[in-house]
Amino acid sequence: MSPTSPVEPTAAPLLELRNLSVTYGKDVHAVRGVDLTLAAGQKLGVAGESGCGKSTLALALLRLLPASARITGEILLEGEDVLTMKWGRLRAVRWAGASIVFQGAMHSLNAVHRIGDQIAEPLLIHGLATPQTARERTAALLGQVGLPTSRADAYPHELSGGQRQRVMIAMALACDPHLIVADEPTTALDVMIQAQILRLIEQLVADQNISLLMISHDLAVLADTCDRLAVMYAGRVVEEGPAQEVYLRAQHPYGRALSAAFPRIGDPASRRAPGGLPGDPPDPARLPDGCTFHPRCPVALASCGTQDQLLRQVGAGHRAACVHVGAVSAQRPPGAGS
Repeated sequence: MSPTSPVEPTAAPLLELRNLSVTYGKDVHAVRGVDLTLAAGQKLGVAGESGCGKSTLALALLRLLPASARITGEILLEGEDVLTMKWGRLRAVRWAGASIVFQGAMHSLNAVHRIGDQIAEPLLIHGLATPQTARERTAALLGQVGLPTSRADAYPHELSGGQRQRVMIAMALACDPHLIVADEPTTALDVMIQAQILRLIEQLVADQNISLLMISHDLAVLADTCDRLAVMYAGRVVEEGPAQEVYLRAQHPYGRALSAAFPRIGDPASRRAPGGLPGDPPDPARLPDGCTFHPRCPVALASCGTQDQLLRQVGAGHRAACVHVGAVSAQRPPGAGS
């Protein structure tokens, strides 16, 4: 499926987030009122700097956050709210309904168990295979992700970083889930291996009609891989729309800054002077008044310091939360590409 031909959400989306908020302790607002929809077979990218709430959002989807996290809103997976599921039902949904590919495979794999046993484990836990058929399924999964079946007897430290990430993908596919959440799946890999892993994920989700929610700080990677993009800042979605539209013609200054931060092939100006923003996202325990982006925004108005901005329609399936919506294109942040 080409990222330029997005799947439109259906009447009954596979995943729907309604006013999702996550607070740590009393006042650390990591995710704030997120509304997102993911259709069956669709690929949605979530972008933003570190500290913008992306990984917290991913972990909230299957209630993998620590006990200190308070989650409100709704997480509807195939129409069923994950937040109200009883433990037995939640355990059945994990791996079989939705699975996660974590960043840093070495930290996610068990160092003292062979990878074949780790891939087979969710199959056995969910009663989807006998020990014999689990071994056969493991061999098939290793083949799917481009690893020889002999690697089933290896320990994680005996594999390269790219091979370990392929193992994580095989584990995520083991129980034939309808949704895969990939949280920065290529962060620790070199550029060549990163490209291989991204193409592998894209091919597998297309071949098996799996929905994908991919999280990354790299807007260019998400634009190349996904159908739609959501840009997060300070725990909120500040822009959402078709992937190429958001990447090339973002209507929020933050989306434009993320896009400009990566030099484009064939664009000497962006290569010599890549864009970016000074400073860091705000502390989620001390968010500024008004639009949370205004302290770093190159086109902020005086009103932005007191008035928050909600998402508003700026085109077909394209929304942005900025006072300049409709006029932002004429007020580009310094260094923004074309």
